[in-house]
Amino acid sequence: MRIGVYPGTFDPITLGHMDIIRRGAKLVDRLIIGVTTNIAKSPLFDDDERIAMVRAEVADIEGDIEVVGFNSLLMDFADAQGASVVVRGIRGVTDFEYEYQLTGMNRQLNARVETVFLMADVSLQPIASRLVKEIAIFGGDIHKFVTPAVEKAVVSRIAERGLRQGTG
Repeated sequence: MRIGVYPGTFDPITLGHMDIIRRGAKLVDRLIIGVTTNIAKSPLFDDDERIAMVRAEVADIEGDIEVVGFNSLLMDFADAQGASVVVRGIRGVTDFEYEYQLTGMNRQLNARVETVFLMADVSLQPIASRLVKEIAIFGGDIHKFVTPAVEKAVVSRIAERGLRQGTG
């Protein structure tokens, strides 16, 4: 059985992530979405909320998909899951440069696990969770970037935390 891992913070999960999940699920027998915390980022949603959000969003996607939280090195997580493939989405050159370096480091840690890059759909390439949050904080419309359920959660969380910025 070929097991793949698609890691990310998914804060929030976007239509770009969903595209990579749908396509990645076709490449492996089982796709494990690893939801982690990036210590360099300050998340809008906590780990449990992000895991629940991702589970809800992938519930109807065809394939054997599981959502698991993790807080370790990616290669240790991949090993623990029995994965032989890491799936990564690439939006552009900047993503590639970062992912290329990360892949080289990961190969040094565990050469048994291959990394597969999927180019984001052209219509979804500009979408980034960081930008979705920023647009929402300034009152912009994010419906083109996330599902309705995620949009509602983001807008609600921003209001809850008093993060909404003025319009002028």
